[in-house]
Amino acid sequence: MSVPDYMQCAEDHQTVLVVVQPVGIVPEDQFFRIYKRIASVAQVSIRDSQRNLYIRYRHHYLPENNEWGDFQTHRKVVGLISVTTCGSAKEWPQTLDRFHSQKEVFGATLYDSRLLVFGLQGEIAEQQRTDVAFYSSYDDCPNVEKRVEDFVESIFIVLESKRLDRATDKSGDKIPLLCVPFEKKDFVGLDTDSRHYKKRCQGRMRKHVGDLCLQAGMLQDALVHYHMAVELLRSVNDFLWLGAALEGLCSASVIFHYPGGTAGKAAGRKPSLAQGQGQAADAGKRHRPGALTANGISADTSSEIGRAKNCLGPEDIIEKYKEAISYYGKYKNAGVIELEACVKAVRVLAIQKRAMEASEFLQNAVYINLGQLSEEEKIQRYSILSELYHLIGFHRKSAFFKRVAAMQCVAPTIPEPGWRACYKLLLETLPGYSLSLDPKDFSKGTHRGWAAVQMRLLHELVYASRRMGNPGLSVRHLSFLLQTMLDFLSDQEKKEVTQSLENYTSKCPGGMEVLTLPDGLKLPPVAFTKLPIIRSVKLLDLPVSLRPHKQKGLLENNMSSKSPFIYSPIIMHTRGEERNKKIEFQWVQGEVCEVQLMVYNPMPFELRVEHMGLLTSGVEFEALPAALSLPAESGLYPVTLVGVPRTAGNITVNGYHTSVFGVTSDCLLDGLPSVLTSGCMVEVIPSLPRLQLSTSLPRSAHPLQPSKEELSSSVSVQLFNGETQHLTITLENIGSEDLETLEVASKTCNTKEKLFGEFLSWDLDEAVSQLPLKPGQSVTLTVNIKVRLDFSGGENLLQDLNDDGISVTGLPISSPLRQVLKPRAETKPLGSESSKTDYNHVKKVHRGGQGERKAKSNCIQFSNTE
Repeated sequence: MSVPDYMQCAEDHQTVLVVVQPVGIVPEDQFFRIYKRIASVAQVSIRDSQRNLYIRYRHHYLPENNEWGDFQTHRKVVGLISVTTCGSAKEWPQTLDRFHSQKEVFGATLYDSRLLVFGLQGEIAEQQRTDVAFYSSYDDCPNVEKRVEDFVESIFIVLESKRLDRATDKSGDKIPLLCVPFEKKDFVGLDTDSRHYKKRCQGRMRKHVGDLCLQAGMLQDALVHYHMAVELLRSVNDFLWLGAALEGLCSASVIFHYPGGTAGKAAGRKPSLAQGQGQAADAGKRHRPGALTANGISADTSSEIGRAKNCLGPEDIIEKYKEAISYYGKYKNAGVIELEACVKAVRVLAIQKRAMEASEFLQNAVYINLGQLSEEEKIQRYSILSELYHLIGFHRKSAFFKRVAAMQCVAPTIPEPGWRACYKLLLETLPGYSLSLDPKDFSKGTHRGWAAVQMRLLHELVYASRRMGNPGLSVRHLSFLLQTMLDFLSDQEKKEVTQSLENYTSKCPGGMEVLTLPDGLKLPPVAFTKLPIIRSVKLLDLPVSLRPHKQKGLLENNMSSKSPFIYSPIIMHTRGEERNKKIEFQWVQGEVCEVQLMVYNPMPFELRVEHMGLLTSGVEFEALPAALSLPAESGLYPVTLVGVPRTAGNITVNGYHTSVFGVTSDCLLDGLPSVLTSGCMVEVIPSLPRLQLSTSLPRSAHPLQPSKEELSSSVSVQLFNGETQHLTITLENIGSEDLETLEVASKTCNTKEKLFGEFLSWDLDEAVSQLPLKPGQSVTLTVNIKVRLDFSGGENLLQDLNDDGISVTGLPISSPLRQVLKPRAETKPLGSESSKTDYNHVKKVHRGGQGERKAKSNCIQFSNTE
């Protein structure tokens, strides 16, 4: 026996083995449909008895394993169910011959067999045969399960007769010597009349009868026979069969202590056998539900005492397993038996939650030599070791053997390496190494697991996916490696990983789509939030010439002070929250807006960001991408990203997108808790008119400083008292909106001299007649400047001659569709009278000497806010 059954567990010793195989050409999907229905009959309650018969089905079984049926009867094929398709009566004789040929393979051990024929109709199908069942099609076969139950009962009859025959002590008859295949040549020529030989025969037969009792549901009798077999075989040092007797004793004890089974929930037994017969009340009085006896009558107290005496305790079970495995280890040809015993013991220890002892059995199983195993058998062996380590909670050890199995799938000795199987097994190792393929699990700041092992595993995933012919998968895994393991990569490794990533993305660029694998696993996108690293995000106000201002017409009364004041704590609380979220300044539709990022390059080489733009929501926004080139390991470096809002409303800057090494990333600020920001929401107001102002006078050498909300255009003119000069003001609409309203107002600064008449005068009729002013058009306004001052105040003002004289300011745009020329506010403190009128300064200057009077107005200032 060279191929172990890694799925074996202790309770399999009480099962009978039935092989289900196709005969001739049977569609695979149809065969497994029928096989699944047959295998559903895993437990049959025997009529007129409290006993149950458990069946273990296999659709593939090596005949050489069948030769070990005398050693352990649960390895013996006792039933055969053949499935075949027969379309006509002509094919029937050939089909029947194939069925008989198939029976001959397991003929020495078969108790009974059945042939299920699908598709045959007519006289042959109407014949009543015990061993053949006819069905019209695979879809029309309602009583398959019932046929299987009848078949299992016939197996039980044969099993029971063999048990009774072997258990009867026939004095005078020689007991045959049961052997395993490799022992037969060793017993040639032995003295069959020696006491030693007879004890060996008796011990092996007792052990064999114990197996039959266990299969037939006679748990108490099985325990007794196993104990007697152990004593007999120990006395003659028959270690191989002694190990088998000890293992049988352990199996019977496990069945008693753990009626639910040790193979897990999926393969668990029904815990109560007597309840299946409608005797739940009686079963509740016993120590273990469904105690089994030979005559089917409920066990009495004495039987329970006897069973408790013969049954091993939970700790004794493990000790006997150890002893049995040590005996198996003495025989090179018993490696499969030894390995399966280790697996059974591990499953028992897993239920007992004794992980450390279970790991010792598994460690022993690793070093069991099974000879020349095929690559497929090696993969199966490492995979089951991985599952068993996972069963006892050794997740990292489980991941190690799963990874070994993955590497075995692509061993150099395999002509066609299975890269898909390798990749699938590698994915299954991720939880054991505390590795997730979701970048969000690594954004919390605490790293779990060994980074060096995780990087090695990710490299293997990249390589396996490339060999599978899936470059997009390689790009995703390599991007994940660079994003999550950047802090653990050396400078050289960073260069190598980025070079590999550029090579992959040259063939298949990386994006933000979710990749779905064939088995349904979804790989989330990877955003390069560390290439570059963002430290702060700040929304910038518009330039002064583009900032909007909420103002009323200068010639209108200000009514805001007359509005009522209503207090509501709820409303105030809501407004406070809005202020925390929304930025005070505003953006304008159609104007270029800016967001400043402070970035850092963690790479030891120059980082080239091919495209970098803003991600927004709320309004339609046209992001204008930028290209960056950041020096190696640069400090905080300011980067300004721009864009144009195309609609009005509230806009929120959600993040930014980049294109680095051929990978496009959408980086959201919500996933970057370390980024500092003063707010990411701003109001976008509709497009406003823009006006450009130019004058016919030369610019002033000493312009006045405008306030934060004004733009100024300062011009200079020098006039004598009484002189008049014309100032031509050209207003050009340089925006995209029509200019519909034009208001002009003037204010004079406080002066100590008397001013006669109007200092400035103009006529708006001609300018207003040209409204509305279309984009690109201009209008001209003439302002008359006439100086009439009274200098009779004396000579004490000579020191003011060098001061600025007269200033006129104007400010346009009090509303989106109105153009206003507004006087500038005085920056110097004014007297009480001037404060009330909010006038700018117009100072009267006086030059003395021979009665000459001249007024100097060297600063006429016009303000324009665009």
